[in-house]
Parts: sequence; structure tokens; C-alpha cells
Amino acid sequence: MAVSWTRHRFSGGTLALDAANTVVYRGDPMRTFDRFDNPGEIASFAAAATGFRAAELAHRQLAVPDPRAIHATVLTIREATDRLFRGAVSSGALEAAALPPFLRACADGIEGGARETHSRGVSANSAKELIAFEAALAASALALLPEQNYRRIRICPNCNWLFLDRSRNASRLWCDMAVCGNRQKARRHYRRSKGLKEVYDA
Repeated sequence: MAVSWTRHRFSGGTLALDAANTVVYRGDPMRTFDRFDNPGEIASFAAAATGFRAAELAHRQLAVPDPRAIHATVLTIREATDRLFRGAVSSGALEAAALPPFLRACADGIEGGARETHSRGVSANSAKELIAFEAALAASALALLPEQNYRRIRICPNCNWLFLDRSRNASRLWCDMAVCGNRQKARRHYRRSKGLKEVYDA
């Protein structure tokens, strides 16, 4: 089934975290699924990200000429990114063992993007307007490495997505208040209502 790549699906705050969140219900073996199982969704995601991540991309368009050709590279970058920064949220520091595979994955993405640009004969002028998706994904992930950036990554307690907390006092709780925040409020209200009912029934 085709995915509707709405603004909510770009709640991560950066391209790399948005991509990490394409695994839904990560950590829940009964409900988890991967929106990139279909390589064609990478192209759809990239088209939406061109708009939602315009500032991060310096208003360049993400290029995905053949999603199947970059599928494995994209998934490797995505999983290495999630592993490194999810671990950093839990432990408060970047895990040394997770860094080499992360850096190799990013290097492969940048190298693959450069090969793609060369093989397609992209001119210097066009290169200012286009960027290979796998290269952009790698660059976005690498930009999270400075301590002042990765220490602002959070895990949404509702959906388990990663997101970058850019709030002034670094106190943001939800990836998307309009979705996850409201769902949690509704659950709390329901539990309180059930508790009151149980008291009256007793």
C-alpha cells in the first residue's frame, strides 16, 4: 500500500531522523513494519522531503533515479543512524562500537551519490540544484555527530520515533504534539475515566 508522506512523517527534525522513523513501531516485534520495504517508497519519501526539508537541503531537490539501486545503501545508513543515536539517547554518549559501521555507511552513501552524479553527467549548475538521496541522507546523519546536536535527540514516548528537540529549554516531549501528544492525553483521560467508573462500580 502506498504511503501518504504527510508532514507528521517528517517530525524527526532532520532528514536522517525522518528516515530512521520509516521503521514504524521499532522495537515492537508484534507491530513493527518498514515503510521502505518497497524501494519505490524511497522515491516518494524523497519527493516529499524535498519540500519538508528544504532548508536543510539548501533548497536542492533530492534525486532518486533508481530506488532499487540505492535500496541497500539507504537501509544501511538508516539502521546505522538509528542504532548510534538511539543508543546515545539511552546512554548519554555515542557508543564507540556503533561509530565505525555508521561512518562506513555514510561514506558509502556519499561515494554512491558522487558516482551517480558522475555517471549521469550532471553539470555543475545542475549539481547546485540536485543532490543524490543517499548522499543527502549521509550528510544529514553526519551533521548529528557534534555533542550539541546528538544531546538534543529524544525518543518519543508514544511512537518510539527519534526527533531533534530544538526547543529553547530542551524540554520537548513528543515528536509531534498534534499527533502523539494528543493521543497520550486521550489515553490518560480514558484511564482516569475508567478509574472513576471502577470506584463507582465498587
